[in-house]
Amino acid sequence: MRRFASLVVAATLGAALVLGYGSLFGGGSEVVEPRSASAAPAGEELVARVAAEIEPSVVQVNVSGAQGTAFGSGQGVGSGIIYREDGYIVTNNHVVEGASQVSVAFTDGTTEEGEVVGTDPATDVAVIRVDRDGLPAASFGDGRNLTVGQTAVAVGSPSGFQSTVTSGVVSGVGREVPAALTGGRQESALVDLIQTDAAISPGSSGGALADRSGEVIGMNVAYLPPGQTGAESIGFAIPSDTVVSVAEQLIETGEATQPYLGVTLSDLSPETARRFDSAESGALVAEVEPGGPAEYAGLRSGDVVTVLGSEEVRNSGDLLSVLRHYRPGDTVEVTVVRDGGERTFDLALGERGA
Repeated sequence: MRRFASLVVAATLGAALVLGYGSLFGGGSEVVEPRSASAAPAGEELVARVAAEIEPSVVQVNVSGAQGTAFGSGQGVGSGIIYREDGYIVTNNHVVEGASQVSVAFTDGTTEEGEVVGTDPATDVAVIRVDRDGLPAASFGDGRNLTVGQTAVAVGSPSGFQSTVTSGVVSGVGREVPAALTGGRQESALVDLIQTDAAISPGSSGGALADRSGEVIGMNVAYLPPGQTGAESIGFAIPSDTVVSVAEQLIETGEATQPYLGVTLSDLSPETARRFDSAESGALVAEVEPGGPAEYAGLRSGDVVTVLGSEEVRNSGDLLSVLRHYRPGDTVEVTVVRDGGERTFDLALGERGA
């Protein structure tokens, strides 16, 4: 597990984790202004096209009365993505957590009062709704099958500067942010995150990370503050498939359930693979929770999960991502490598927190 000295959630929060809200001075964001195709280099023209596609679907989320946040004045600014044309908008849980009032500012200059439909602290996803139809909903793409180095364009409201566009690449996938680094704002680690060097600042939380076609591949959530960590351009986004899965549950029932295996996972290093005489890739079961689903199914510490259901598992991020396709109570086939051979188990998934 990679550990960072400090992380910032992308909303206006305190010094430790910057989840994407907006403090007054965010900095580090580059506003991309439209230029003619003849004047703009190819890369800039691409970013301009993506911005034109996704910008109308990204909103500014203003909250007041937030409890337990670092909004000194009880007010804060975040971002959101229009999920459905009939008024549903996705954002981060930490943007709306404890808010007594929520309003949404659209790119056409209008503002609507919003209500929180549901939140999921475990994934830091929330859904709000406004009483308005015909909204320009974003197109959500595949947030799992990404290529490191591919174009990434971030849109949000850092420090309240609405519709700010920054660009970069997908710097990594399957990243994990331990709960300790979120200041206790999540019930568990934020996992399976997309890392990007597209500038993310306070206020960017809940905004869109889009690919070259203008499809949303992730929702911006956090970054490492350069002044505190020395890191440059390290931001994180929740993959779009996670956002969609959780949003659908929140819209349908007002809450989201998270299945769990009852194990502690880590990525498989070459040294560990040799020590356990296991596969070259997969998710290493570091610990098995006593009495949990994995122990009941027969999994052991040292097993390497290589397949979950019908999906190949290359690392712990893969496993957690595939797991979100299931619900508590589902039985899933798990293939592991143990003592140099493959074994298959039927595992009945539990419910996180149950």
